[in-house]
Amino acid sequence: MSRSFSPLPAGRPKRRLKHTSPRAKPENPQTPCSTETPTPGFDRPVREYLNYCRIECGFSPSTLLAYESDLSELARSLAHRGQADWRSLAFEDVTTHMRELHTRGLATSYIARHVAAIRVFTRYLESIGYLERDPCEWLTQPTTWQRLPTVLGPEQMRSLLQSPQEEDPFCLRDRAILEILYASGLRATELAELVCQHVHLDLAVVRVMGKGRKERITPVGRKAIDATRQYLTQLRPRLFKAERPTDHVFLSRTGRPLERVAVWQLVKKYAHRAGLAHVHPHTLRHSFATDLLAGGADLRIVQELLGHSNIQTTQVYTHVDRSRLKEMIRKHHPRP
Repeated sequence: MSRSFSPLPAGRPKRRLKHTSPRAKPENPQTPCSTETPTPGFDRPVREYLNYCRIECGFSPSTLLAYESDLSELARSLAHRGQADWRSLAFEDVTTHMRELHTRGLATSYIARHVAAIRVFTRYLESIGYLERDPCEWLTQPTTWQRLPTVLGPEQMRSLLQSPQEEDPFCLRDRAILEILYASGLRATELAELVCQHVHLDLAVVRVMGKGRKERITPVGRKAIDATRQYLTQLRPRLFKAERPTDHVFLSRTGRPLERVAVWQLVKKYAHRAGLAHVHPHTLRHSFATDLLAGGADLRIVQELLGHSNIQTTQVYTHVDRSRLKEMIRKHHPRP
């Protein structure tokens, strides 16, 4: 018997699984594909599951790629042991696979992601009647250490934001990107997917499409507004190609929408120029949240601005701020 299913973690609203045939043709065939595909007996249920996650749940392409990679790796492991499809999957198979990952020296966080992907997938297979019982019902997540996010100090952030120089051909675009990332705490994917009709500079806000296709309104600071307006009026018209029209705000030199990977490369390039190491777009997002909390912002407001579904995700920034306070005591107290 099938049951309701939701791959969403606790705290998100659940959707009931539509009782359509699991072999129905997907609405859009552009589901991410891995370079190594398992045997057909394993591949089709994974493909149908990814289509469900994309169409019904609105998961991002990066999440779908991660799920496909993890499930394909498990499928290859099962096929190597002589199994033909997912119906033969047992709890012992999954634990053996986890031990193999651990033996390869993979990080605990990577193994934890595998566990999460497999648990959600087997729950889906049970919900559509493909499996009589979920073999991973009692599978638990490995414990991972909570790592404090890396943040930049005021001088470091100022140096990064000023690193694009006028002689750089895309200085106006790159400066606007850095300013918006820090001023609004956007993810790299959210910035890359930003479209012109969602940028309201006169109102000092942008409308962002976040994880799970959830929209939120995010304020934009004055410096970011000025940098973005300058880019939109002076550089974007030169990058725009009439034969390749697009509404995306940030364009590449060929007129195509700037991709997420390009945003990462851009931030790392200017961080290197500013003499900063281990800086990526999420570092600016972390700094945005930490600076707000350090300035007295309410945790719930920061949660809303970041687009977090669970406030526990936002609470990590309070620990970052607390570590700053400890550093100030060690530095300035006469008897630290």
